[in-house]
Amino acid sequence: MDFFKDFIKGIIIGIGAIAPGVSGGAFAVMFGVYDKITDAIANVFKNFKKKVFILLPLGLGACVGILGFSNIMKYLFEQHEPQVKFLFIGLMLGALPSVIKEANRDGFKKQFLLPCLIAFSITSLFSIWRNSSSNIIPVDNTSLFALIIYGVIIGFGTIIPGISSSFILMYIGAYEIVLDGIANIDLIILIPMGIGFVLSILLFARIINFLFKKIYGYTYYAILGFVGGSIITILPQIEFTLEYLLSMVIFLIGFYLSHGFSKWA
Repeated sequence: MDFFKDFIKGIIIGIGAIAPGVSGGAFAVMFGVYDKITDAIANVFKNFKKKVFILLPLGLGACVGILGFSNIMKYLFEQHEPQVKFLFIGLMLGALPSVIKEANRDGFKKQFLLPCLIAFSITSLFSIWRNSSSNIIPVDNTSLFALIIYGVIIGFGTIIPGISSSFILMYIGAYEIVLDGIANIDLIILIPMGIGFVLSILLFARIINFLFKKIYGYTYYAILGFVGGSIITILPQIEFTLEYLLSMVIFLIGFYLSHGFSKWA
């Protein structure tokens, strides 16, 4: 049963990793597996068998989410972007109470709000930069080095909650290259990207895991700030239309599904 729960979480994290403007890391936080993932990656060779059992269902689920939903997510964001974004917001907010409970595991201090505010501000500024950057830099680079860099960007966006690697790839004009490579399982593209992804994940997981051990409350509240900012960045424009009403219904469905799932998990 635990394997199945983590597998479902991995699928949603994988979808979040490839969805434009959404952060896979934010979903990992919301589902209470973020610190478990970073610790397992950072110390993978300590009690190796246990770490494999932790990462295997999440990793398999993430692969299914990325490979199985790449074309679906591309279609949905092109045709039904507001509804998809409201669904993601509902999924994130539904799990928020359990995340706050986890953040206060060792008690709450007012000082924790400072890193939360700083992280929230950084993510919000990232959103302003995104909205002001109307022109995408034209890049059609599939060299080995470029593909490794794309993998590093995906790893960075996956391990740092609130940072959307999909948007960064869009901004440099590489999102289509990455998405097509994933959808078509093009190993010439996927292998170098995988190398960059693994290197990025290993580096940032070690840093974050170190911070969790030394300053748990401050680190978790900083991550909460990134997650809160990520919700702001994907919030669609409010419009009083029938389509907007449908979006709100989808938001409520996502909220209750996530809230129920986080309690069950």
